[in-house]
Amino acid sequence: MATVSATSLNFRPLTTSPPLGRMDQHFAQISRQAASVRMIGAACTKNITFPSLRTSRFQVSCMAKPDTVQKVCDIVRKQLALPAETELTPDSTFASLGADSLDTVEIVMGLEEEFGINVEDENSENITTIEDAADLIEKLVQLNSSHRI
Repeated sequence: MATVSATSLNFRPLTTSPPLGRMDQHFAQISRQAASVRMIGAACTKNITFPSLRTSRFQVSCMAKPDTVQKVCDIVRKQLALPAETELTPDSTFASLGADSLDTVEIVMGLEEEFGINVEDENSENITTIEDAADLIEKLVQLNSSHRI
């Protein structure tokens, strides 16, 4: 599972700020929302920090289940004939592992066969990492199961 840890966050100031007495409550709500964000872009025009968030830690994880990520890693390892000692993480890109466009097509075909799904061309173009593939698989499997009901 991919994790991102942060020890401090800076948020872009709102156009209208809540009253000072409610700031902690407001930033707690932002913190809860940030936990569900896949990737957080933090930018601030003023040097504002929030001490209550600076010491707290949170995790952002990919959507896919760990066993799905592992199956994707196994398929990628097999398709690219990677040695067992090659470390594969959810952030590993196919290109960094030496895959060309034909290898990527073969990986997608292997994923389709393994998971019983059909990946459309426009979706396969967006798969560049193991995490991308695993997240798409989870989404397609869920869609397939909801259509069978």
